[in-house]
Amino acid sequence: MPTDKTNQNGLAASAPAAVARHAIPTFPPPESESEESWVWAQIKAEAHRDAESEPALASFLYATVLAHNSLAFSLAFHLANKLCSSTLLSTLLYDLFLQSFSSKPSLISAVVADLLAVRHRDPACVSFSHCLLNYKGFLAVQAHRVSHLLWAQHRRPLALALQSRISDVFAVDIHPAARIGKGILLDHATGVVVGETAVIGNNVSILHHVTLGGTGKAVGDRHPKIGDGVLIGAGATILGNIRIGEGAKIGAGSVVLIDVPPRTTVVGNPAQLVGGKDKPARHDDVPSESMDHTSFIQEWSDYII
Repeated sequence: MPTDKTNQNGLAASAPAAVARHAIPTFPPPESESEESWVWAQIKAEAHRDAESEPALASFLYATVLAHNSLAFSLAFHLANKLCSSTLLSTLLYDLFLQSFSSKPSLISAVVADLLAVRHRDPACVSFSHCLLNYKGFLAVQAHRVSHLLWAQHRRPLALALQSRISDVFAVDIHPAARIGKGILLDHATGVVVGETAVIGNNVSILHHVTLGGTGKAVGDRHPKIGDGVLIGAGATILGNIRIGEGAKIGAGSVVLIDVPPRTTVVGNPAQLVGGKDKPARHDDVPSESMDHTSFIQEWSDYII
């Protein structure tokens, strides 16, 4: 008898054979290959593997990943189907996303950087395809990049309509004017709010229920500026036109109302510098990459005692 049977979707049912035919590339990408092509090859191989091991997902994986020729086409299709409504049609959104990704290659470069960031930093992320298909923080950021492009093109009613759908579907509310770098991780993402004049640098990690907000009814430049490599813990609130320095760490639940120096940690409500403002404790690591939320606790305990 043959050892490799096929199911009703025409996919091989033998898991070992599937792995052999669609081998998952090694991680990280080799220097000889572009990150975009490597990540896309990874996603397709993972989708083949998952479709063969879980037939219930085969049609979804084929329609969302395997039927497409590039990451841009796949992501545009997936976002369009996630964000469509009875009045905001998926075909319209698909054309909008695909045109945006095609006209501005830096958007796809940022998509790849975000995929690599999530896969590297989040131990719950088991594959690139899992991130692409299921991580609402990742999807919200990619949709925001398109709404931001629309805002810059003065297509503001459409940008705001897209923002509203992103908020409804992903529970992430980012104003289209907010500027976001690449290599971004929104971990869990639920309840993240980012105001109009906020700026988020590169390689930043933000957990759920974080607010980058204003302080009232003031207009103009009124929201936080987040430096590269910052880690913002769950439930943190950062208010006003203040600067969070490069590589800083914001403890969970903190309320930050003043500037935070680079490579320092603040915790509490109102937030205070670990080590004190005269000689704050400094760290050498990049907290957004280490995702270390607790190393300051002993030092903070010694300080407050």
